[in-house]
Amino acid sequence: MNAVAARVRAVPTLLRIGFSEAVAYRAELLVWILSSTMPLIMLALWTAVARDAPVGRFGQRDFTAYFLATFIVRQVTGAWVSWEMNWEVRQGTIAARLLRPMPPMVAYAAETLAAIPMRLVIALPVAGIALAITGGRVLPHDPRMWASFAVSLAGAWGIAFLASFGVGCLAFYFESSIKVMDLYLVLFFVLSGYLFPMELLPATFREIADWLPFRYQIGLPVEILTSAVAPREAAVLIARQWGFVAVLFGIAVGLWRGGLRRFAAYGG
Repeated sequence: MNAVAARVRAVPTLLRIGFSEAVAYRAELLVWILSSTMPLIMLALWTAVARDAPVGRFGQRDFTAYFLATFIVRQVTGAWVSWEMNWEVRQGTIAARLLRPMPPMVAYAAETLAAIPMRLVIALPVAGIALAITGGRVLPHDPRMWASFAVSLAGAWGIAFLASFGVGCLAFYFESSIKVMDLYLVLFFVLSGYLFPMELLPATFREIADWLPFRYQIGLPVEILTSAVAPREAAVLIARQWGFVAVLFGIAVGLWRGGLRRFAAYGG
C-alpha cells in the first residue's frame, strides 16, 4: 500500500519533468505538431469540394468546424511513445527505466501527458478561429454532452497511448516495430475520421469502422464536439470506446511482460 501511495505521489514530479523535457526539446515537439496538420490540409480540400454544393450534410462551414475540431483533438490525444521505446530497446537504455521504482508504462504516460500544454499553445488559437468562423453554432448546448466530450477525449488518448505503447513493446520481439506503427497509422488515417468525416464512408465500411478502435480515437470526440451525435448514442459509443481502452490495456500489459522476459533472457 505504501509503495502504491509513493508512486501516486511521484506522478506530479514525473509530469513536471516531462513538461521540462518538452520545453527543452521544443523544436522536436514542434516538428511532431506540424506533422499532425493534415486536418488543415483536408479542410482546404473539402471546403473547396463543397463550394458549389454540400457533400452529404456537410457544407463549407460544417467542414470547417469538423476539421478544426479534428486538429484540436489530434493535438490533445497524440501519443508517439512507440518511436521512443524502439530507440530505447535498440540502445539498451530501457534497462535504466527498469531500475526505477515507477512502472515504465506510467512513466511513458506521464511524459506523453506532460507535452499536452505545449500542444495547447497551438490548439487553443485554432479553437478560437473555429469559434469565430462557426459562431459556436455546432457546439453542444447540453452540459451532458460537454461531459461526454471530456470522457471521450480521455478515452481517445487512452487508445492512442496504449496502441502506441503496445506497438513499442513489439521492439522486444523484432528488430524494430516502427513498420507496424506505420501500418496502424495508415488504418487510423482511413478509418478514424481524420481525413474525412465517417459519415462519408460507404455503409459497409462504416459498420466495420464501428468495431475497430480507430474511430474512437478521433471521430467520436469530434462528433460529440460538433453535435453530430445525440446524448443516448454518445453514451453507447463512449461505452464501446472504453471497452477498447480495456482491451488495449490488457494487450499492452501482456506484450510488455512477455517482452521483458525476452529482454532478460538475452542479457538485457
